[in-house]
Amino acid sequence: MEFSTWITFFAACWAISLSPGPGAVASMSAGVRHGFWRGYAIVIGLVLGIWTQVLVVSVGLGALMATSAWAFSMLKWLGVAYLVWLGIQQWRAAEAPLVSAEDTGAGTSRLALVLRGWMINTVNPKGTVFLLAVMPQFIDQAQPLVPQYLTIALTLAFTDLVVMAGYVGLASRVLGALRTPGQLRWMNRSFGGLFVAAGLFLAMFRRTA
Repeated sequence: MEFSTWITFFAACWAISLSPGPGAVASMSAGVRHGFWRGYAIVIGLVLGIWTQVLVVSVGLGALMATSAWAFSMLKWLGVAYLVWLGIQQWRAAEAPLVSAEDTGAGTSRLALVLRGWMINTVNPKGTVFLLAVMPQFIDQAQPLVPQYLTIALTLAFTDLVVMAGYVGLASRVLGALRTPGQLRWMNRSFGGLFVAAGLFLAMFRRTA
């Protein structure tokens, strides 16, 4: 990939990562509940989800999903159901004291957070449709494709790792201020509502969008 092509894609990646979405909500939720170091595990899952989407598009399955109403609807409603389920779980979460930012013991495991992040990005058909629309503009069919797809995947991963670290870190700073049951209830219901809202927005998404 030529440098001029890559730098344009690099700039687009920042806009993609900074735009609010389920990944940002998940990162902030993980940061405020688990602190930075444990909460950052969800970002690893989000990146793995992005790589899954790139793989799906690069092998042609993305085009199949974009043209098949059944496949698109199945993935979309799976994503909606998962986001709404996360919202309900967050809404009903116990008003337990939050772990400290330095805690590495109790609480949700890092593996569980990685899997959550992976699911959020993998079952989001908006990502597939976006990559189908954007990636071909930066791919030179006359050059080897695998190195170009790897460059795209690594660039997307880098920007997401940096941006989502900001979301996790910013949210984790709230830990010291959230102590009373009322504050914890407000936090749980706020993030629960955001997950449900993200699910509803995904439900309104159409292939032609």
